Amino acid sequence: MDEQERREAAVKRLKAKREFWQHLVVYVLVNALLIVVWWVTSNGDSHFWPLWPLLGWGIGLALHAWDTFRRPISEEAIRKEMEKGGA
Repeated sequence: MDEQERREAAVKRLKAKREFWQHLVVYVLVNALLIVVWWVTSNGDSHFWPLWPLLGWGIGLALHAWDTFRRPISEEAIRKEMEKGGA
């Protein structure tokens, strides 16, 4: 991998990390607003319905984090896999 390819890969990873942090901030703000709406309209006495968007969106956020922060496939791992052969 030459210097330009390494640079492009680094920029891509940095952009992915920035997008994840933006996603996290939006998740926190929107869900905080939903909790406030629930609290104001129910006085804390009714079913905690914000749980469902928290869980649903939270699963998506967790997958986004996993995709963003997992280690990239190294050249060493590629070489080892190629040596194994197989179909």
